[in-house]
Amino acid sequence: MKIVIAPDSFKGSVTAKQAALAIERGIKTAFPEAETVLVPVADGGEGTSENLVAATNGHLVEVQVTGPLGQSVAAQYGVLGDGVTCVIEVASASGIDLIHPDERNPLKTTTYGTGQLIKQALDDGYRKFILGLGGSATNDGGVGMLQALGIEFKDQSGEEIGFGGGELGRIESINLENFDPRIRESIFLIASDVENPLVGDNGASYVYGPQKGATEQMVEELDRNLTHYADLVKQHTVIRLHDLAGAGAAGGIGGAFQAFFPSETERGVDVVLEYAKLEEHIERADLVITGEGQVDFQTAYGKTPMGVAQVAQKKGVPTIILAGSVGNNIENLYPYGVIGVYSILNRPISLDEAMENAEILLEHAAEQVCRTYFAKSRNAH
Repeated sequence: MKIVIAPDSFKGSVTAKQAALAIERGIKTAFPEAETVLVPVADGGEGTSENLVAATNGHLVEVQVTGPLGQSVAAQYGVLGDGVTCVIEVASASGIDLIHPDERNPLKTTTYGTGQLIKQALDDGYRKFILGLGGSATNDGGVGMLQALGIEFKDQSGEEIGFGGGELGRIESINLENFDPRIRESIFLIASDVENPLVGDNGASYVYGPQKGATEQMVEELDRNLTHYADLVKQHTVIRLHDLAGAGAAGGIGGAFQAFFPSETERGVDVVLEYAKLEEHIERADLVITGEGQVDFQTAYGKTPMGVAQVAQKKGVPTIILAGSVGNNIENLYPYGVIGVYSILNRPISLDEAMENAEILLEHAAEQVCRTYFAKSRNAH
């Protein structure tokens, strides 16, 4: 009996690795002789660096950078086991979890630290990058990141603009002369699932601004400012970010990469699963167990459980999903080899209690699901 365990993190509760270990304990309680293969994964958001580094026997490098509100933060980038590929998460330097909820304000938050992380990796000799765009606190169109890498954004009086999405409306000129030349020598693979354009009703500000602390009035200002910025970018690069798919990722960082970097974009989970060699691990497996905190209609649009199930389906292996919370329209997952979606909750409890006990709940759920699945399998034979 071989079971592949490939969960994402249960956000705010357990990491992907902790979740995988908890699921393994549950399986071993039911079937001590089972062969288990742990492949913690992510979809381009938080945990991407850590999981890719672990999957490839790489290492992490810590760098002091400017955080989203200008504070100093200890961020990190990963070096994969090939010694050549560098993986950077926007969340590490410019993430929403780096700010207290009361201080979230996308008019002020900057991606400058992400640019510093890239610059440090360039200084350290890396030219091949994977960028995970999930979890940003920002709505500055990636301007902070570009400033850290040498692009100048000046106002009417010739002064450099300040940090945050609130400053973009002041840009009068963009100067690319001092843009780090090493960028053009590099390759950037953007791991992102976001298809939103930069501006408009489906753009970065309207869709993601509110969860980053933007009021209705701020959303309108941020969208106006991003539109102004996109107008200027078009003048300099001929690239129209306004309605370009993916440009709205991470508050517009997606657009900055599309306009100024030699880059291509892939679905985040596909990038992670390829480097983690999930397809190889699934060979001769009897079952795959994946999961994350919330599973609902959105899961079918490229979230980790969906990506894992698609790889397993190619190999003819069924997938079971464990979730903290199960929402609507999970039937969208069944055509992709998912045979069941189960909540790990075993009784009515508060969110805080569920998050605090997530490992125990995962362990128990995995044990029960495996007992049921393999009992039915044996009876079928």
